[in-house]
Amino acid sequence: MSKRSVLTFALVMAAGVFAPIYAQEPAGATAYPPDMVRWSIITAGFALAFAAAFGALSQGKSISAAAEAIARNPSAAGDIRGALILGLVLIESLVIYVLLISLILFFLKPFAA
Repeated sequence: MSKRSVLTFALVMAAGVFAPIYAQEPAGATAYPPDMVRWSIITAGFALAFAAAFGALSQGKSISAAAEAIARNPSAAGDIRGALILGLVLIESLVIYVLLISLILFFLKPFAA
């Protein structure tokens, strides 16, 4: 590598390392209005309610479809059961992700000053 490219790379890396120093706000500054915290909690509650409701509906639909498929073809019950469990796990993981985000918004208040 040439000396110029090494120097350019070093300057870009230094700018990337030291740039966040100048991006910080003063200690007493508020980044968001107080209503933002209230609305973030309300939004988290509604998101959790929607995720739980639609997760339960989709789990009920998938269990119903799996029961019908096993009733039509009992010899494929193992394959159907495996696909059903995988689908239920993926549906439930989405609800758990929303729960995690809601708990973060409830207790940590990321928009608070």
